Amino acid sequence: MNVMVVGSGGREHALVWKLSQSRKVSKIFAVPGNAGTAQLAVNVALDPTNAIEIADFAQAEDVQLTVVGPELPLGLGIVDEFKRRNLNVFGPTQKAAYIETSKAFAKEFMAKHNIPTADFSIFNDIREAADHIKSATFPLVVKTDGLAGGKGVFICRNMEDGMAAIQSIMQEKKFGRAGEQVIIEEFLPGREMSFMVISDGKRVIPLVTAMDYKKAGEGDTGPNTGGMGAISPAPDLDHDLLDSILRTIIMPTIEGLRFEGREFRGVLYAGLMITKTGPVVLEFNVRFGDPETQAVLLRLKSDLLDLLTASAEGSLFDVHIDWEEEVSACVVLTSRGYPGGYEKDKSISGLERAKSMGVEIFHAGTRLDGESIYSAGGRVLNVCARAASLKDAMKKIYDAIPFITYDNISFRSDIGRKQS
Repeated sequence: MNVMVVGSGGREHALVWKLSQSRKVSKIFAVPGNAGTAQLAVNVALDPTNAIEIADFAQAEDVQLTVVGPELPLGLGIVDEFKRRNLNVFGPTQKAAYIETSKAFAKEFMAKHNIPTADFSIFNDIREAADHIKSATFPLVVKTDGLAGGKGVFICRNMEDGMAAIQSIMQEKKFGRAGEQVIIEEFLPGREMSFMVISDGKRVIPLVTAMDYKKAGEGDTGPNTGGMGAISPAPDLDHDLLDSILRTIIMPTIEGLRFEGREFRGVLYAGLMITKTGPVVLEFNVRFGDPETQAVLLRLKSDLLDLLTASAEGSLFDVHIDWEEEVSACVVLTSRGYPGGYEKDKSISGLERAKSMGVEIFHAGTRLDGESIYSAGGRVLNVCARAASLKDAMKKIYDAIPFITYDNISFRSDIGRKQS
């Protein structure tokens, strides 16, 4: 069968890579794809936010399953367009995706359905937000309401930090319309965990856990990013914690969305803080995490196509998946300056030599020019590995990275170590 993956990052390359291993897949299209997907799929130069053109293409090429990677097309309603045409698509509708595209909606939804989350207040007036900060207890967290590419979250240690955050969001409008509302919430101590499940609207199948490293700098310092690395499984997960997450967070969310006429099919990603009192939701995403997915898919033994198709068709009851026991990890190579300003179009070399060290390399921000590969984004490449232990996986990755060269290469050398 023909399948299509929408998106151009490392997550999408990993999805293409795993789908290409299915005996049922005859051809893969990547929209628009990157230099890595071009090795396994046919890249199609369409705008991933243009649902009509992509659906037209799917019909013309007899695509039997489309997998939507990024959040923006989902938030704009690409799944709704496919469903109108009776085309099979993996991902939530625009109404269901609202739990990611509006943090204010998500917080109010969780309060309504008794899903544990940090105490919060919502503001659309900068003066009211500033007054709240002046009387607040620190540290606290300031977030944009809308999508901000993983960069719209500010941990504020004092009043000066808080004022700077709301000024950046609401006065300077650094995040555009995403910052028309802000959420100010309590800071929760604990350890972070990424928990992803596949849902068909009624049932869920948990994926193996992961933990990502969001800060740009060593030792979890500097600004938030889309993610600088990930490991799987997340540390310190036991059966009781898994049961608690499913019972108090995942199932109430799936059931609450269905009750509100927002039936959820696709990936529900809960960004969690594991506190002394139990798991608490930091945020919901409605798509595979990036770079967590790269680490998770390295451990998937089963056919990914079967899982995604069953979710799209509402038949997860028939699916069973198996996982490798080994540990996996991913380190993101960036352009120096990310998540701020950075240069692109740097020639990349050494990829084959690095792969010979036993790693998988997923392209995140790359482009192909003839036979040459160039950087095309802030996050450029994902170097990933699986091994019997986390120490061995990290050694494979960090032994391979020196063979990869491009101007202004940057990465964290402490992925896999305990977060601060």
